[in-house]
Amino acid sequence: MAFRISNNLVGILNFITFLLSIPILGGGIWLSNRASTDCEKFLEKPIIALGVFLMIVSLAGLIGACCRVSWLLWVYLFVMFVLIVLLFSFTIFAFVVTNKGAGKITSERGYKEYKLGDYSNWLQKRVSSEKNWNRIKSCLIDGKVCKTLSEETNVDAQQFLQKHLSPIQSGCCKPPQECGFQYKSAAVWDNPGNTTSANPDCATWKSAPSTALCFDCQSCKAGVLANLKNDWKKVAVLNIIFLIFLIIVYSIGCCAFRNNREDNAYPRWKGHA
Repeated sequence: MAFRISNNLVGILNFITFLLSIPILGGGIWLSNRASTDCEKFLEKPIIALGVFLMIVSLAGLIGACCRVSWLLWVYLFVMFVLIVLLFSFTIFAFVVTNKGAGKITSERGYKEYKLGDYSNWLQKRVSSEKNWNRIKSCLIDGKVCKTLSEETNVDAQQFLQKHLSPIQSGCCKPPQECGFQYKSAAVWDNPGNTTSANPDCATWKSAPSTALCFDCQSCKAGVLANLKNDWKKVAVLNIIFLIFLIIVYSIGCCAFRNNREDNAYPRWKGHA
């Protein structure tokens, strides 16, 4: 046979990966030219890096398997092995750091309340960093996470309290319940002036849609972590599936590498001598 089955499979898989890397790289370049917000600018470099990485690795695997270039296939397998180790480590890490923390159900409320201290110390440190939080806050403001609530001017207090808010909306778009503020609208809460709560968010809250609402509150940071926890749990599950796929591809690649070494050691022309 001109090509072994494993070589063909590695070649096909890497050709598909190479094709996928083109729109990823193109999307990153397009975003770098069109990005106008800090949130978009934050995404452009990782997307470009991912596209370049996939393109280079897939070319190494494709040429190594189909052209029987053993050293390229060895580089490909080494990168795959490192990727498997990193992905496995990240999956375990994601489960560990998101194990703590959950919103608290309050009486007669359709939403949960979130506290920063309920989450892992590692996550708390990430959002407590002024540099990190300013970037996150910029993304939240650009994403207009509170806009839909502030536009609902005809909703009374009872209707609002029964709403099912997302963790970010609950933490960033309204003051914490323990502050005892009086509801006027989704974006306007009156401070009765006699609150005894020690929660610093009570002083941080700023009413009116034109202000920062509770984007500097600890509850907002907790809401972001609650949302991040949910997303990381989903990503971790997908990572497990992708990890299994990578291990299968890596195993096929090892077979192709062995085939290359055998063919290089015993060229086909010798068999016909």
